[in-house]
Amino acid sequence: MPRRILAVLLVLVATFVGAVVFFLALGKPPLAMIGSMVMYAFGDTYSISETLVKATPILFCAMATIIPARLGLISVGADGQLYMGALVATGVMIAAHDLGLGWLLFPLVGLAAIVGGAVWGIIPAYLKARIGVHETITTLLLNYIAALLVNFVVYGPWKDTGNLGWPATISFPPEAALPTLFGTRVNLGFIIAVAIALVVHWYLSRSRVGVELRVLRENRALGSAIGLNFGRAALMTMAIGGALAGLSGWGEASAVQGRLQPGLSLGYGLTGFLVGWLSGHNMLWAVVLSVLIGGLYSAGDALQDIAKVPAASAMVLQGVLFVVALSVSGWDRLRAGRHG
Repeated sequence: MPRRILAVLLVLVATFVGAVVFFLALGKPPLAMIGSMVMYAFGDTYSISETLVKATPILFCAMATIIPARLGLISVGADGQLYMGALVATGVMIAAHDLGLGWLLFPLVGLAAIVGGAVWGIIPAYLKARIGVHETITTLLLNYIAALLVNFVVYGPWKDTGNLGWPATISFPPEAALPTLFGTRVNLGFIIAVAIALVVHWYLSRSRVGVELRVLRENRALGSAIGLNFGRAALMTMAIGGALAGLSGWGEASAVQGRLQPGLSLGYGLTGFLVGWLSGHNMLWAVVLSVLIGGLYSAGDALQDIAKVPAASAMVLQGVLFVVALSVSGWDRLRAGRHG
């Protein structure tokens, strides 16, 4: 059996065992609860649509992790890039919504989201390329800065006085929001995310750029010797990743929440990092895993309301999945080293 398939099977089995133990600790029948989670995530049209709503930002954030990882960069900054995309898009919407631009507002706000996320990705890339600051540290810290900036504007200058004291901006008008699909809460961002994942997978698999990124990741000295520029590649990959996370921020603010407000991300950035890591930085696997973990989020919400399971249950199960995946990966590398 190929090592990759064996590792995936081990992750699934160990996660199932961890979920059983978790539900037993809560005093709930584990098989019934796991069956309910599957039904709440994929059992009907509404469940599937809610799963795809959660999967959309996860997939965008996974791509924001995967693209820099093709260069060997470890970015955990998708949450901050998501917040900055939403922040800049909202700022443009507020400034321009009374100008009578009509549907021209849509590409303008979308471009603002892309720029906001991209800039938040370029900052750690520049620091990495110029003075060697580790991108994991800078992207992590920038997450907090972006979230606090959003809190500042929604509690302060951008707060809509018509919200009866609730910290939020004015609502996005339809011409500035990603449209929803087929009468559900799923927005166009899901289609965009899947399409981008397919295109990027094909491009990085077939193009010269993909080969150059692999060379720089595996041997930067060799890459420099043949004329490749690590700094330029770092700026490019982090900017593209940040732009994609910024798009997800626009979708969450405009289509899901309807406005910019605190708590825009439910940890989607770190979940996207988990998906990118579990997928082996493969875009196609990332699509599948994003939907599965989106189902975990959706089922967790339903279990809280219906089965009175704590709201954090989905996060606990996600943590179990992360620990299991790390353990299986470590075991797999150790086994490969012994047989190598």
